[in-house]
Amino acid sequence: MMVRNIGRAMAWFTLVAIIVLSLVPPGARPTTFMAHKIEHASIFLFDGVAFGIAYCGYAWLSSIVAVLFCAGIELAQLTIPGRHARLSDFFVDAIAICVGIFAGSTLIRMRPHREAIIASRSAK
Repeated sequence: MMVRNIGRAMAWFTLVAIIVLSLVPPGARPTTFMAHKIEHASIFLFDGVAFGIAYCGYAWLSSIVAVLFCAGIELAQLTIPGRHARLSDFFVDAIAICVGIFAGSTLIRMRPHREAIIASRSAK
């Protein structure tokens, strides 16, 4: 349960960070050494894993909501002077967050299986 609570905190914190970083004026946005698409894929993948862990069992619903969120973020950028929506960003973001959601869900589902294997090895 603690892992899921930490996952929830990280998921929502990262989601807020994505919103803020996506909607600030271009001059206020921090830059990194990574390529633009890698930056996008990394933060959305991380957020997807966190949501997958936090809301295991709801991967399909989470993915649908995540794709709508990605579309909303890109469209919201049209209202910020100097920012623009890119279809390629939408695809990178949507794919990364969905992969993350299913990866996180898979990781959390495998946890009891790993613990059982470790327990059986220690019993020998």
